[in-house]
Amino acid sequence: MAKASVNIKKGDTVKVIAGKDKGAEGKVIQVLREEQRVIVEGVNRVKKHTKVVNQGGRAGNTGGIITAEAPIHVSNVMLVEGDGVTRIGFRRDEVTKRRPDGSTYTAQRSVRISRKTGKEI
Repeated sequence: MAKASVNIKKGDTVKVIAGKDKGAEGKVIQVLREEQRVIVEGVNRVKKHTKVVNQGGRAGNTGGIITAEAPIHVSNVMLVEGDGVTRIGFRRDEVTKRRPDGSTYTAQRSVRISRKTGKEI
């Protein structure tokens, strides 16, 4: 399987554009690149029933129902920029870098840009 490109990063604010939580906004907690999924704060919450485990003395967890965020597909979210949403593009910028001996050289740096405004994200 080819390596998937996921343009959303941890810490980005995204808006859900499809599914049961459509319209909800939240911060990306985790990016699962291999599955092309993201976990967004407060979105796609599921209840998980846990059993009481009395192993290891104090380390045993209490049973009950835990509510947690489940992953959603990256195609169902868009990056929030200003008051709307935008697609993400990339631009190569020329930068001047410095070597340990003090000499300088030019290199290229890839930056994420907003497709809507062209500004750097």
